[in-house]
Amino acid sequence: MSQPSSRRVVTGLDDQGRSCVVIDGEVPRVSPVANLVWRNHAVPADNAGSEDAGGPYEMEQLHDGGVNFILTEMPPGPGDTAFMHATDTIDYLVVLSGEITLVLETEEVVLRAGDLIVDRGVIHGWRNDGVQATTMVSVTVPAHPVGKGRTV
Repeated sequence: MSQPSSRRVVTGLDDQGRSCVVIDGEVPRVSPVANLVWRNHAVPADNAGSEDAGGPYEMEQLHDGGVNFILTEMPPGPGDTAFMHATDTIDYLVVLSGEITLVLETEEVVLRAGDLIVDRGVIHGWRNDGVQATTMVSVTVPAHPVGKGRTV
């Protein structure tokens, strides 16, 4: 089942220094699950230039000091085990469509379209027990470790 396209509009400056759209198109899909909508390599971000900062998402990008804007499309997989992990980031997530279970060490929370999540670097995993794919967007920002710190 293919996912509906997600339009990505990126602003910038034209040759005369005026605000304009520099990219208007679909999110680059390199991976079947998680793809970068945009990436800043450092904080504060460098907004100069018009180079496309979207593309493949790699787990090590969580820990190199950059900020990631990620589109995640998780297919249904009833009974699948959640991949439990922690990152040294604070993650801001929005469920756009579908339903997903956030698995924590002490409990599970079912999240649906419109739900907002702030994951503060704790051990967690995701599981899609539904019958349709789940689409989420997230922004990951480097953070000081909590607990034992990152596992990935």
